Amino acid sequence: MHQFIAVTTHRVPVHTPPELNDSIRRRTERTVRLYSAAGREAIDQRLEELDAEWDIERTLEANAATVSLAGWLLGATVSRKLFILPAAVAAFLLQHAIQGWCPPVRLFRRLGFRTAAEIAEERFALKALRGDFAGIQADPEPSGEDAVAAADI
Repeated sequence: MHQFIAVTTHRVPVHTPPELNDSIRRRTERTVRLYSAAGREAIDQRLEELDAEWDIERTLEANAATVSLAGWLLGATVSRKLFILPAAVAAFLLQHAIQGWCPPVRLFRRLGFRTAAEIAEERFALKALRGDFAGIQADPEPSGEDAVAAADI
């Protein structure tokens, strides 16, 4: 059943056509495969690039601010009718906050903008390839206070 208020972590992919989601996923998988053979320095560089990558939320915020400011400026200097632009942007931004969809989402997804979770998946895969998690041991059975804490969850 479709929820009116979308779950935060899935709201953009749910409102993105499956072929765009698949394209973004495949691109991420290709990148991880490429860097798996490229060595530690290349992975370090890619992780720095990921730190600078704008996710779709940041892109939508910047777009909304730009169009709102332009609409305000045009409304103040050209025609008061143009004040409709910042009002429309505010309505679409609210719709995106609630449902995860607004008109620019499909365009930005088509341009390849990813969600923060999608970027984090690539980051995690690259860190695993780099060996960041090699020293982590799974504790097969919690004991003592750990078992009590786990039972409370």
